Amino acid sequence: MTKKKIGRPTDAPKNKTIKFRIDEETNRQLEYCSDKLNTSKSQILREGVHKIYGELDKE
Repeated sequence: MTKKKIGRPTDAPKNKTIKFRIDEETNRQLEYCSDKLNTSKSQILREGVHKIYGELDKE
C-alpha cells in the first residue's frame, strides 16, 4: 500500500531543522513580529534570512 502524504504539495519542502539559542530580548522581538504579522516564528526567521541574503547579493 502506498503511503499517502499529508498537507499541501510544495516545491520547497521544509525538511531541515535548526536549533539555536537566543536571548530574552530577541525572543520577545520574535514573538512580537509573529503576533503582529499573524505568522509562525519559523516564517519570520525564513523571511529574515531571505532579506539579508538579498541585501548581500546586491553588493
